[in-house]
Formats: sequence, C-alpha cells, structure tokens
Amino acid sequence: MFGRSCARLLVLWLWIVPLALLLAQSDRAPSRPDFSVQGLTDLLVPSPVHPVPRPVAPRLPLSPTPEPGAFSFPQLTRAAGIIFSGSVTGIARHPARPGQTVETIAITFHVESAIRGATAGESLTISEWTGLWAAGQHYRVGERVLLFLYPPSKLGLTSCAAGSLGRFDVDPAGRVLLSAQQLSAFRQDPALGGKSRVTLSDFASAVRQANEEE
Repeated sequence: MFGRSCARLLVLWLWIVPLALLLAQSDRAPSRPDFSVQGLTDLLVPSPVHPVPRPVAPRLPLSPTPEPGAFSFPQLTRAAGIIFSGSVTGIARHPARPGQTVETIAITFHVESAIRGATAGESLTISEWTGLWAAGQHYRVGERVLLFLYPPSKLGLTSCAAGSLGRFDVDPAGRVLLSAQQLSAFRQDPALGGKSRVTLSDFASAVRQANEEE
C-alpha cells in the first residue's frame, strides 16, 4: 500500500515540474506582435510628414502714399537725399545675383536741373526694386520728371520719397506740374500752395525755403 502511494506521488511530481518550467519560459518570452485591426493600421499607415518650409525671398517694404495733409512739403524736402529734374534715357532689368538678392530695375536719367545729390548735365542711374516698379513707380524713355528720392539703401536701391508725392511731371516748357493729390497735400506751403504749374527756378527756391523751416 505504501509502495503504490509513493509511485503515485512520483508520477505527480514528474508532471508538475515540467509544467512549471514551461510556464516560466512563457513569462520570459517576448510579447507577440499586435495583429488586431488597430495594430495593423498603425503598421500600414505612415506617420504624418511635416513639410519643410520653403525659404522666403527677401522683399522690400512698399512705401504707401501718405494721405493728403499727412506729409508736408518741408517733410518731403528733408526726407529726400536726391532731388533733380531730367528726362529718362534708359531702362534695364537686372536679375538677382550673388550679393544682390533681389531683382532690380536700373533707370538712367539725363539731369537737367540739379537741386540736391546730382549734377546738371550728368547721366544719373538709379536702381529700383522690381516690386515697386510693378506697384506703379515705373518710368518710360523720354519722360520728363522731377524726383525726390530717398538716399540709396545698403543694397543701392532707392524710390520716390512719400510715394507718388515725391514725383512730379515736367511739361515741354520745363514747368513742374502738381497733381490733384500734391495740390491737396501741399496747399499750406507758402511757395506751392494753390499752384498747379511752377517754373523750375521757383520750385528750387521753394525747396530751399522748405528745407530751412523747422
């Protein structure tokens, strides 16, 4: 009777030990891949790729034309680094290049009357950003104008001071013509107020007088 009991215990022991070893190996085994619907979706659908932002081309700010009365003639005179009248003799487009990151337009003038920053009789070339040209500050060969130009920037670019207020047409007789906008803006000026046509000599005197005002 005792012998049979020992035999049974031995069989039970031989059955339990291998089972315990198998369970221990199962706990240490790596987890199975997730074959659920969500798991397959995560594998098949790529992670969103954030686009790399494109470099922004350098731009120059446009100078909006001030409202009438917001920019006086003395202010216009003091803001300008170059003041002259002349005729347009050439226009050339220059693409962007190393050291000059923007496309420009070169406008050449024959200077007729020099008031500041120019010499009468010389051929003067200025560079303008193409964005300003497209916005309306453009010229044509043979056109006669009187310009108030900002001092050239570090890139060598310039534009009309105060936008369209800094550009005057000149008629065949050599008189400076004031537009309706300029008449409204400069109506308080003692030399120009109310005048739609001014001789070049009188206009130069008005510039000198305005420059002396506080």
